[in-house]
Amino acid sequence: MKRITSMFISLISIGAYCFAAAPMEGTVELWQHGNIPGFRENVNNSDGPDFMPNMLVYTVAENVQPKGAVMICPGGAFAFRSMQNEGYDIADMLVPMGYQCFIVNYRINPYSMQASATDLQRAIRYVKAHAEDYRINPENIALVGFSAGGILNGEVLLNWRDLTNGTALDSSYRPDELDNVPVSACAVGMIYSFYGRLSVSMNNVETLRAANLPPAFYCWGTRDGFAGQFTQNSNAVKEAGVRVETKILEGYPHGYGSGGNSSVWGNDFDAFLTPIMLSNSTAINKIDADMAANSSETYYDLSGREVSADTVGKGVYILKSANKTIKVIK
Repeated sequence: MKRITSMFISLISIGAYCFAAAPMEGTVELWQHGNIPGFRENVNNSDGPDFMPNMLVYTVAENVQPKGAVMICPGGAFAFRSMQNEGYDIADMLVPMGYQCFIVNYRINPYSMQASATDLQRAIRYVKAHAEDYRINPENIALVGFSAGGILNGEVLLNWRDLTNGTALDSSYRPDELDNVPVSACAVGMIYSFYGRLSVSMNNVETLRAANLPPAFYCWGTRDGFAGQFTQNSNAVKEAGVRVETKILEGYPHGYGSGGNSSVWGNDFDAFLTPIMLSNSTAINKIDADMAANSSETYYDLSGREVSADTVGKGVYILKSANKTIKVIK
């Protein structure tokens, strides 16, 4: 019996959607031209008017079993993206640790943070839908963001989860099959960042609790002007019942990126992520064994939970029967 992560196939039955094979390197455009929520004509910023939100793909070698995926969001106050030290350097650090990495080139000013959030949620959906291609459990997708990139992660986890799509921003947006992929993350890395908006953390414990947030890894330096807010936010998230780990770097300012080598915080982040992803994979293996013993037609959601056929609504499901295992998008 194959694992659920290898059950995703490219060609499936009527009523389901066929995704092209995902690239192992290069650039993936996140939207179809002419159907981008919140799109504005003649935008004047460093990306230029023809910019298409995209993500850059960096994958482990074929002979390496990946632990999962990490979506990387560089910072830059939503005015630019700090691609070298908060993008490329981070992928270069995490790929050798066993993570498929995706640097998200989200929209920046004058676009709103909400428009940027639709770009990140679209990237998550793409990676989850192509979990087989990337050889990962679809639940093993983590986020890591730096400064504004971490704030963007928080915006998605607070307000753009599950099946929320671009129509919440733009009523003219036309949802497609990829919008039926639920948005979630197994963990988040807040690197000199917090839940909130630029320069202001959001520390309402009840709001944080209601969002059902994933485990969080916080890292900041003692010379960072926002250190107090990082402390307040991480404490509020912990009070909301979320597992939180913190690493405070003595003498470090804002914007250090990887810090120059994995020993600064990368190894700690890896130690934080690995058991989370391993636990998810162990749960999937148990479901595989249950499915192998069941010859009737059975639906499972992407977390491996059995779903009654008469309650299956919009979303992505694994359909298992005696002679087929397919991914169905309704």
